Amino acid sequence: MQKQPVIVITGCSTGIGLETARYLKDRFIVVYPTARDVNDVQMLRELGFDNALELDVRDASQIASVIQSVLDSEGRIDTWFNNAGYGQVGAIEDIGTEVLKEQFETNVFGLHECTRQIIPIMREQGFGKIIQHSSVLGITSLFGRGAYNASKYAVEGLTDTLRLELHDTDIYPILLNTGPVTSNFRETAVKMLQKNVDIVSSHFAERYRANIEGDAKKVPFNEEAEAVASVVHKIILDPHPSPRYYITKATYILGYAKRILSTSWLDRLLLKIG
Repeated sequence: MQKQPVIVITGCSTGIGLETARYLKDRFIVVYPTARDVNDVQMLRELGFDNALELDVRDASQIASVIQSVLDSEGRIDTWFNNAGYGQVGAIEDIGTEVLKEQFETNVFGLHECTRQIIPIMREQGFGKIIQHSSVLGITSLFGRGAYNASKYAVEGLTDTLRLELHDTDIYPILLNTGPVTSNFRETAVKMLQKNVDIVSSHFAERYRANIEGDAKKVPFNEEAEAVASVVHKIILDPHPSPRYYITKATYILGYAKRILSTSWLDRLLLKIG
């Protein structure tokens, strides 16, 4: 009898991580959702995820503990989904170096530590899939999203390189370039803007205020979190998944624009969007 696939998902307190965990559980995937906050772990358990584990991806010892817990229970990890991350709004001149470091601690360094710890496990078992949650902003940049853009460009570079380094194995590094999806992502990004940027003194104060007061429902081509969850499910079931998946029409449009437009014309387009 074929065993059910086992997946570990980081960043499941809300949004895409939570909805993906639910979607996969309903389709008989063995899901180990993780969250940084113990209260969120309890919430996941109350939702029926008895496998929920505490994991702050910035803590290497916690990553090792989660991996060992899953191996002790299941004997393998088929897929690891590096989903944890957050957005930081703010013009580059308004983002302090410490704020940029904080953005990278979760979005890049945490993802990297999870990746480097899971690779030896997958080498030993002879297979595995590592899903890296990038973004449409790992392909193109938007005004006032410099810290987040940079973090996702870093994820792209790390994963493109990893794919070359694992070319002779059955371990698949996979990028998800997700566009606008219904979640708490924008709400969190606005909170980080208010926390980390001196809005009143900024040259872009008016623009920031408009961003704070903006209506997330007006974002064009927005899709529900299930759009991501269904792709993750497809990857789990595919013995030879693609190295990259575009999610939402916005990603396809901007990805195509990046390929065909000159830098100057692309900038004009992106300024209209941002």
